[in-house]
Amino acid sequence: MNITFENPDKINGLLTVTIEKEDYQEKVEKTLKDYRKRAQVPGFRPGMVPMGMIKKQYGTAAKVDEVNRLLGDKLMAYIRDNKIQMLGEPLPSDKQEPQDLEKDGPFTFIFDIAVAPEFKAELTGDDTIDYYTITVDDKLIDEQVQRYASQAGEFVKGEVFEGNDTLTGDLRQLDAEGNTIEGGITVDSAQLMPAYIKAEDQKKLFDGCKPGDIITFNPKKAYPDNDAEIAALLKVEKDQVKDLDSDFSYQVTEIRHFKPAEVNQQLFDRVFGEGTCSDEQAFRQKIADMLQAQLVQNSDYKFLLDVRAYMEQKVGKLEFPEALLKRVMLNNNKDKGEEYVEKNFEGSIKELEWHLIKEQLVAANEIKVDDADLKNVAKEAIRVQFAQYGMQNVPDDVLEQYADEQLKKRETVENFVDRAVDVKLTEKLKTVVKLAEKQITLDEFNKMMRGE
Repeated sequence: MNITFENPDKINGLLTVTIEKEDYQEKVEKTLKDYRKRAQVPGFRPGMVPMGMIKKQYGTAAKVDEVNRLLGDKLMAYIRDNKIQMLGEPLPSDKQEPQDLEKDGPFTFIFDIAVAPEFKAELTGDDTIDYYTITVDDKLIDEQVQRYASQAGEFVKGEVFEGNDTLTGDLRQLDAEGNTIEGGITVDSAQLMPAYIKAEDQKKLFDGCKPGDIITFNPKKAYPDNDAEIAALLKVEKDQVKDLDSDFSYQVTEIRHFKPAEVNQQLFDRVFGEGTCSDEQAFRQKIADMLQAQLVQNSDYKFLLDVRAYMEQKVGKLEFPEALLKRVMLNNNKDKGEEYVEKNFEGSIKELEWHLIKEQLVAANEIKVDDADLKNVAKEAIRVQFAQYGMQNVPDDVLEQYADEQLKKRETVENFVDRAVDVKLTEKLKTVVKLAEKQITLDEFNKMMRGE
């Protein structure tokens, strides 16, 4: 077997593999002998079928299988052993000529190889990158206290409707004179939240209403261009409200007012566990510590974005084998076609450029990810999910159990690997470069991230 690699412009590679008869013959002969032992041919005892008959029936197929196996193994081994930084996968070259596998060879296979451009990505203490520390102020703590109070709140009966209350009442379709239509649309105990009514004039009709009051409103005007919302309210099919323009009466039977929980010991225990916070000051300090830890993730995310921008500028524009990479991209998205490739190619190149830069940074800083890193990342992701529902004191064994389940799924493992690499790389680079530290409020940080 002979393998040659040409790479004159450093990015477009041509790899040629020549397979001789002696490379595959022994394996093919062994395969055919195994076929002969198992062959069931009328008129012949098992294992006694003439080899000529076996070769005629199975010879070409056995040869093709062995040639393909050899080709795949040796091709990838050559790329690995010669440290060719291949982008995508090898593609059959336009220079490839048809090979007659009925004959004994030699067989020549030619592949186009997209090769990563040569460059050096390096960060040292001479490089300065901004790092934004988000301050935890009283406003942030107040907002979080309100969230916890809302999550622990309850609905109570109200006497007079207020902005975000939920109403329960009976709906009746009316005619042009304001009378209930016999056989018209009726809904008992229909629930309504006037705060979500789009039309202000219709929303105001409910201001200050009390149980027993009858409000006349028009659903079509209340929810313009939202037949799905109207159909859900009236308990009918969407097609039935297309041309509906009737007024409806709504007799209020109940007002439900949401009452946040009081900020007291019961709330402290619910959020952080019994006895963790003895008073409101300790509760607020615990929230401040929690928020500060969470906001470090925001700061680190921004830092890595800034590292990317800094490195892209430092490395400069990289040259890629664009025509070949478009073929690779098309081959990976056959169902989407050339238009998809053209539309998304530039963005893909930008991501590829960062991927190559990050690979070098990871290698230079000896970043390695193990099972413990993946478990920590998975647990943190799950902890954040629980926190969104107000559950802060989730036991570690529960997080472990959920993490183990997530790590059984291949699609989530790949995401966790990427996240773990980013976490460890960020931590390392914060100790490598010179940080231009800046204090910033969360509002300012969010505006910056939105580009305002």
